Amino acid sequence: MSGLRERKKERTRRAISDAAVALFLEKGFDAVSVAEVADAAEVSKPTLFRYFPAKEDLALHRFADHEDEAARVVAGRGEGVSPLDALRAHVLAGLERREPVTGLCDDADVLAFQRLLYGTPALVARLYAYQSRSEAALAQALGGASMAGGSVGGVSLEARLAAGQIVAVLRILAEENGRRIAAGESAADVYPEAVAAAEGAFRALREGLPFS
Repeated sequence: MSGLRERKKERTRRAISDAAVALFLEKGFDAVSVAEVADAAEVSKPTLFRYFPAKEDLALHRFADHEDEAARVVAGRGEGVSPLDALRAHVLAGLERREPVTGLCDDADVLAFQRLLYGTPALVARLYAYQSRSEAALAQALGGASMAGGSVGGVSLEARLAAGQIVAVLRILAEENGRRIAAGESAADVYPEAVAAAEGAFRALREGLPFS
């Protein structure tokens, strides 16, 4: 029964977010009120706020699943697979699938959403908060608790530095792919260079990080 409740809650959450994004794309983020979103989604404002504490979260719901993605990849890697090798394989698979989070996606709806996101300062600021939590989760997954020196909340300075570099690399790779797509290049045309860039970035990380 609990599984059914969770699925129902997730459907409601997605329906609210989809209604919000449709309005934001039509009118602009700042021109849409929370009350309008609640009306469009056919829920009350208190119900909406139970699912989304802030207006920005309505637009960034689709990023929530990716917040701890790098940490999950590292934690779930196979025996004998290094964290960087697991992340490299995950990124390359995402590029092949044209996952929006990699920036290598030329779907019209995805591009419209990205223009909304990066053209709205409040959403950009909220996105950085998501990335900070992603970095903290990855540091935990890298096993910093067992390492010596400079720990914060049980996570070593070494693990935090490594996580910061990895998250920055993933962000910059996605931004570069997205920049080229936004400039009019197709995902198919960008793909070979996106793969080469990812390979080069992970090679540099492997040579410079202790979690190779």
